[in-house]
Order: sequence, then structure tokens, then C-alpha cells
Amino acid sequence: MKRILFVCLGNICRSPTAQVVFEDLLAVRNLQEDVQVDSAGTADYHLGKPPCETMQRAVHRRGLDMSHLRARQIQPQDFETFDYIFAMDRANLQELLWMAPPHHHAKIHLFLEHAPDLGPDVPDPYYGGQDQAEQVVSIIEEGADALLSHLLQTEICP
Repeated sequence: MKRILFVCLGNICRSPTAQVVFEDLLAVRNLQEDVQVDSAGTADYHLGKPPCETMQRAVHRRGLDMSHLRARQIQPQDFETFDYIFAMDRANLQELLWMAPPHHHAKIHLFLEHAPDLGPDVPDPYYGGQDQAEQVVSIIEEGADALLSHLLQTEICP
């Protein structure tokens, strides 16, 4: 079983969205038993809180639910537990590389690295409105699709 962790700053917008979008992609392909997915934040601003309302509404419009998720901060053991750690932007990528023991750096990547046309960073929608949240979910959907395609070609071959 492969283990994937999505990481943003506070774990209430982008990374929980990536988690539920990716879990849905896995379920559609009947791969949920082959891949474990989680999300975390690099900061402790929102520990224990649910994802922000605008993102919850945006994913709900796509038939997904993330109301059960609660924000958590990345822990040292996460670098051991997960096979892949995907940062939602370059600032969090740098933070993860600073936090991780050097022998785990190879498993830390940008979420959009397999969707270069979308840019390097998933924009942070925290201070934006519903339109920005919808745009971010669309970016995450495209990025998750590209990531899963890459993993199916290289790692998860069912």
C-alpha cells in the first residue's frame, strides 16, 4: 500500500481538498485499498478545526464531502509513514524540506509537478471568496488527475 500526504499551511483549504478529491479518484478506479491518503498543515493555526466553509461548499458542489476532516499539523513520524508528501505551494515545500530529515527529501514534491501548465503553486483561497474557492478546487482536480496518472504509470499499477 502506498501512503500519500497532501500539505498546505493550515490544513483547512487546499490540502483537505486535495485529500478528498484524490480519495474520490481512487474510489472511482477501485484503488482505495491500494493507496492511503491524508492531509496536514505546516503550521498549527487551525488544529482540530474543520475545513473552511467556502472550500466545503466548493467540494460539495462536486458531490464530495470533507466536513469530517479536522486540521492537523505535520508530525516528525509523517516523514517515516508516508511514501509521498505533496506540498500545495513552494513556500510549504521549502518548509517541509527544512523540517524533514535529509534522507526523506526525495519523497517531498510539489503537488502540481505533473501538471506544469497549471503553474507551480495552488493559490491559497483562505482570504478569497467563493469564486476563488471554486477555481482552486478546479486546479486541484486537474492536478490530482495528473498525479494519479503519473502514479498509475510508475507505482500503483493494479
